[in-house]
Amino acid sequence: MVVNKLPLIIRREYLAKVRNKSFVIMTFLSPILMVAMVVLIAYLTKLNDNEKRVIAIFNESDYFSNEFLTTEGTSYVNFTDIDLQAAKDSTSNLGYYGLLHIPKAKDLEQVAEQSYFYSKDAPSTAVLTNLESIFEERLRQRRLVELGVSTEDFAAMGNRFEINISTFTGEQNLKGINEIKAIIGGAFGYLIMMFIIIYGGFVMRSVIEEKTSRIIEVIISSVKPFQLMMGKIIGTALAGVTQFAIWVISAGILFVVAFAIFDINPTALNNSSDLASTMGADMTPNLPSDTKMAEEYLRELFKLPLTLLLISFVIYFILGYLIYSSIYAAIGAAVDNETDTQQFIFPIIMPLMLAIYVGFFSVFSNPHGPIAVGFSLFPLTSPIVMLMRLPGGIGEGGVPIWQFITSILVLIATFIAIVWLAAKIYRVGILMYGKKPTYRELFKWLRY
Repeated sequence: MVVNKLPLIIRREYLAKVRNKSFVIMTFLSPILMVAMVVLIAYLTKLNDNEKRVIAIFNESDYFSNEFLTTEGTSYVNFTDIDLQAAKDSTSNLGYYGLLHIPKAKDLEQVAEQSYFYSKDAPSTAVLTNLESIFEERLRQRRLVELGVSTEDFAAMGNRFEINISTFTGEQNLKGINEIKAIIGGAFGYLIMMFIIIYGGFVMRSVIEEKTSRIIEVIISSVKPFQLMMGKIIGTALAGVTQFAIWVISAGILFVVAFAIFDINPTALNNSSDLASTMGADMTPNLPSDTKMAEEYLRELFKLPLTLLLISFVIYFILGYLIYSSIYAAIGAAVDNETDTQQFIFPIIMPLMLAIYVGFFSVFSNPHGPIAVGFSLFPLTSPIVMLMRLPGGIGEGGVPIWQFITSILVLIATFIAIVWLAAKIYRVGILMYGKKPTYRELFKWLRY
């Protein structure tokens, strides 16, 4: 009879969660809000891309006659036969973005040094970077010509060099593919982190509510504390999986409908963000934009071990969630209200946050380095960091098989140990009232 009570507790917790009014509202409202936010950003980006910046050029020098070429986002207007003040007034009255004044001087160095860009407000970093690059290119050409380099030689010097990369077996490697794989794995890891934080908190609040309402005293008389704790954890997890599945399906349908109605190209979110291109270049892989190379990258992405990733996601999600939810349940049993949980929450969240940030930096730079390997084996961070490494596969060129197996075995051992310790705290704390627990008190409970 005792063994059969765990499924009943799981069913009770699951139904209590999915029938909760706030759960139902958030299940159907969240994807609508998420899709609305993304569509709004895409729509505003589309409107922003349609608006060109107009920059006036007042060039009094003998240089820069053909350098300022109209692009998709910026157009240039030349002012002639007026003075500088008239050029400023015209730029302001016409609502142009700014005025670039290139004065007359005896040589290019002085021309560049005395040039000014006038605008109503502080100009965009991307605009300044573009204008400065034109000056830098012309100055570099002039200096090299003075050193005896011909114009043709200078043009040849401007050709970018990209080294050919290949595996030892002769397959072509692609630049930036490791970063893309890490981002894909990081997305899986981030989902696990958010699920643990959100639904682990649900478990904790559920325990606190039943404890403060004294319902737990009735329940505990017929159910073992360990079964009650595991029933809450598993029941809440199933409710979370149900909610997540509804989110994915409904959000996918809403995205398709919304993009069709508003005629939005999803790639609008990735189109030339000036600030991102100037400030985030260090973290973003420099990928070729031509069609042939794009096909190569798509072909490489299709080679990702999707089956391995999905199976590993399920394994690491289940083990990671059970470990952290057991800790959340123990905390909920140890306190009388949610305010008292604050001293215990940060040590739980810290390994998750550390896994995201350190994992990204270490896996980006060296997925087989000691930091990446260490964090992918440490049980409190491995569900996230190991998933960042797994897009490279298992075996040669990927995660060594012994590291993958060791990571899972360590997680299982940690899960057993954490559940055993959490059950001890849960058994004592669930009937404790009116006393704010400390870490010393929790250690005492572990010895009971």
